[in-house]
This record gives sequence, structure tokens and C-alpha cells, in this order.
Amino acid sequence: MRKDFKVGLNVTESEVDDPDAQFYENYKCGALRNYTGYCNKSVDGRIDRQSREMSVNKRRQLVWQIERQLIEEDARPDILYVRGITSRRPYVKDLVSIVNSIYDGSRFEDVWLDQ
Repeated sequence: MRKDFKVGLNVTESEVDDPDAQFYENYKCGALRNYTGYCNKSVDGRIDRQSREMSVNKRRQLVWQIERQLIEEDARPDILYVRGITSRRPYVKDLVSIVNSIYDGSRFEDVWLDQ
């Protein structure tokens, strides 16, 4: 609570695969779950802009700018990268392994067996 630390991490997670959940909860000035106390008004502005952006490509660019700044300012150090491994039998068809999220790896609605 005193924020008397040398190293601190926001290690909260969200099941929502959207940058708003992480940015607003963990990195916005004054957010309740912003345990490290990180605050940068220019990042706050980008967080708001990416949230309102209708173009997927423009929003992605803004999100990457925010991510880069958080990493460069040691607010979100990149300490690990989760890499999932899957294996399957050749008769399992139309199984799409994790594409762009750690949360969409259990979708089996299109899977079928060719035995």
C-alpha cells in the first residue's frame, strides 16, 4: 500500500480479450487495480483514443504504441511469453489452435473426426 518497493508487477489477468480491460484497470492514472501507481497522462489519452477507435487496424496501431511505451517506461516489463503447445491426431479435422489470444484455445465447434 505504501508503494515502498524496488520492483513491482501488475500480475492481474482478465478473461476478456480486449485491451480496454487491461489498460483501464492496470495502467490508467488512479485506477483501483493500478497497484504500481503508474501514471502518464499521454498514455491515458492513447488508452481513451484506442477505446473509441472504430478501425481495427488503427486501434491495433494505438495499442502497440501504448504497449511499447509501457514497456519502455518499465510499467509493463516483458518478463515472459506464454507459449502453448498442442498435439493432435491426423484424423482430427478443422481444429484451429490458439490464433491471437490465450483465451480462444478451447473452441471446438468446427472440429470433427475423420476415422
